[in-house]
Parts: sequence; structure tokens; C-alpha cells
Amino acid sequence: MGSTLNVPPGSEPARPKSHKLWGGRFAGGPAPEFEALNASIGIDFRLWPHDIRLSKAWAVALWGANVLTLEESRELERGLDAVGARIAGGEKPAAGDEDIHTMIDRLLHEEVGDVASKLHTGRSRNDQVATAARLWTMEATTKLDVAVRLLQSVMVERAAEVESVLMPSYTHLQRAQPVSAAHWLLSHFWPLERDRARLKGAARSAAVLPLGSGAVAGCAYPISRTLLQGTLGFDAITPNSIDAVSDRDFVAELLFTVAMVATHLSRLAEDLIIYGSSEFGFVQYGELYSSGSSMMPQKRNPDALEIARGFPARALGNLTTLLATLKGLPSSYNKDLQDDKRALFDSVDTLLLVLPAVAGTLAEIAFRPARMKAALSSALMATDLADYLVRRGATFREAHGAVGRLVRASEEQGIEMHALPRAAFTEAHALFGDDVFDALSAPASVAHREVEGGTGPKAVAVQLAAARKAVEQ
Repeated sequence: MGSTLNVPPGSEPARPKSHKLWGGRFAGGPAPEFEALNASIGIDFRLWPHDIRLSKAWAVALWGANVLTLEESRELERGLDAVGARIAGGEKPAAGDEDIHTMIDRLLHEEVGDVASKLHTGRSRNDQVATAARLWTMEATTKLDVAVRLLQSVMVERAAEVESVLMPSYTHLQRAQPVSAAHWLLSHFWPLERDRARLKGAARSAAVLPLGSGAVAGCAYPISRTLLQGTLGFDAITPNSIDAVSDRDFVAELLFTVAMVATHLSRLAEDLIIYGSSEFGFVQYGELYSSGSSMMPQKRNPDALEIARGFPARALGNLTTLLATLKGLPSSYNKDLQDDKRALFDSVDTLLLVLPAVAGTLAEIAFRPARMKAALSSALMATDLADYLVRRGATFREAHGAVGRLVRASEEQGIEMHALPRAAFTEAHALFGDDVFDALSAPASVAHREVEGGTGPKAVAVQLAAARKAVEQ
């Protein structure tokens, strides 16, 4: 048997004073394993500016409710500013700081003493963390909107450069019809514009103040929630305290929006990856956002685009994680919600890395108009041939069949449609005239499509102007 160590009474090492915001009804401390599991400061530390801001507003509200004197309120505000300065200067969490709220409470006691114990009057960490998370989310939507607009600005600039360049469009990854290269690029602009509208919606959803809801039943002191709303910049006040402390819809909405932005970036990345391959050669990558091979010296790999293409899987996983958590919870706050910020921060942080990388990649890409033009085979004007016959009185169904026979003939002979003899066209349909070959021109094909939103030169110019205006707004 091992020997026991006899420690004289009173000689045990002193335990540091706990600043836990709970525990009075417990006889002893929690198990170390539980403390490690329960601690969230590694995730929520970044909420400190928002927690200090809302705590200062709360100190003023407590003064307004006659809970604090004016001097006490001002002393708490001064202390919170000092705590903020310490954290901004590199202050690290200490052992026992369960979360950022506990850390700030500990530092506030160091700054102002016992009056710090009055700050938590009437509030709970439930409404406190919900408020801080909403403030963080409101700020994040602004940052994301700026980053999306930057990418859109690059798109508009590059689209203007290739406004008159023609290229094949694709459906099912098969050549379809000629389009302006600007028209193709702007097809990725408008999904991002829809994403910006979603970001605005997520910001509105977050801008509802839960502070004053307490743990679940509301604050027992006559604090002015309207004053808190105005001070902290919220648009509205939560109408139900039970819902207020557990509502994470605003997190889900932002996670969905991030997943949509990531999905749209992935589709742009996929196009650029394909178009940058040797088989297509429509674009050539620059050097700032691509990498080489450790074995093959000739390689230039579009790594930034591939990372952008891979990110939506993670963004979708974060959204699914949150929704799966929310769907099984009973009403009001539950500790499961502590994990919401892990998903939120990861998605937003990563998107804020991906967006400028995609913008940078697109900004330095070189378009190759000659390769685009070379891919405009006469088969892409098959629909134009059918339209030619329709304009001369044929039904579209019979025109479709006649042109289909011409396409088959060109494939069987291994030649382009414009190389077929004139007799082949007359044989396919009697309405083909001597000017039929004009319909096999890519510029003529594009010129016919001046409908709003089409690829005609005037329509594209209007679209480009609208895109510029959207970015400016």
C-alpha cells in the first residue's frame, strides 16, 4: 500500500477565489472533467467587446431603475472600459474563467471592487449571451456585405472588359448557344445580389433586443428596455422572455445565407476551374492565387478556387448542426445552445477568407478571347436556323426536325454545318434560302437576343449598367 501524505491543518494551498456566476447552492466545486466540458471561453472569448458594451448599457439601465446610484453606475462604466483595455491589450483568461462573462466579471472586480457584484442584478447569462451574439451577428453581416460587394465590383470590371467577346454557353456541360462573355460572368453576379438581400434580412432578424428577459421570466426591476434598445442599436425588443433567451433563428438565417453565398461561389469557381483547363483554355490563372505542384514543374493549380468549391460542404454542415440541435429542444434556454457560436463563427470566419480570395483570383485572371471564339462551332447556331425557318412561316416543330437532320448530316460527314452544300439545306426544308448561311453567324445569333435579360449587345449593356448601380447602392 502506498503511504499517505500528512498535511498539517491550515497548510493546504489556498484556492483562488472563484468568480463563477453560479454555485451558491453547491457544497463543493465541479469535477475537472465537467469544467473542461462545460467551459466555452475558448469559443465565446471573441464576444468580449459586445459583452462590455451591453454591460455598460445595463449599468445605466440599473441606475435608471434606482438599483444603482449614479456614482456606482459611472464607476462600473469606468471599470468596464478598463477591462476592455486590458483584454484589448492581451489579457488572457485565467483558470476557472468558464466563459467570457465570467472573465469580465473577474476583471471588473479587480478594477472596481465589490460594486462589480451589483452589475449582474436582474440579468442572466441567458439574455446576456443572446444579446452579445446578436450584436456580433449584426456586425458580421456588415462585414460580409462589404466582402460580397468587393467581389461584385471585380465582376463588373471584368465583365466590362469582355462585353463584346463571344463564347459558348453550356447546358448539361454541352455547348448550347453563343453568348457574350460578360453575360456569362454577370450570371454569377445576380445570385450574389440575392445573397446581399439575405444578409440584410439576417441583420434585421438579429437586431431584436433580448436583454431584460432575465433567465426566462423577465427582469424583476423596472429597467427601460426601450432605452437599452436605442443605446445598443437594436431595431426592436423581443416580445416574450421565454422565446428571447432561446431564439437562435437569427443564427440559422445567417448560416443559411453563408451556405448560399458559398454555394454561389462554388459554382463560379467550378466554371473558372473548367474554363482554365487546357481542354477549354478560356481563361489563364494568375500567380497570386494559384500554386504549383511538388512534382510537376509545369502545373499551375487553381487552389483558391478549389478551396472555395469545397467550403459549401462545411457551411452546409454547420447549418445542419444548428438546425439538428434546435429541433429537439424544449422551450427556453438549454445548454445545447452553447454550441451555436462554434458553427456561426466557423462559417462566417471562413467565408470572410474565401470571398477576397475569389475576388483576387478573378481580378488577375486573363481572359482568352481567341480560344472562346474558336469554340463557337456552327452547331451552336442550330436554334438560329430553326428560328430562321419560323420567321419564313414554318412551325417550330418542323423547323426543329429539319435542323436536326442537318446536324446529323454534319456529324456523319465530320464537317461544320456551314460547310454543308447548299443543296443539303434545301433538302432539309424548302424554306431555306440563299441567305441561310447568315444564320450560322455567332454575332448574328447574339444580335437577335435583345430581350430584357438576354445576351444581345444592348441588353448586356443595360444589364451591366444595372450591376454597376447595384454595387454602388
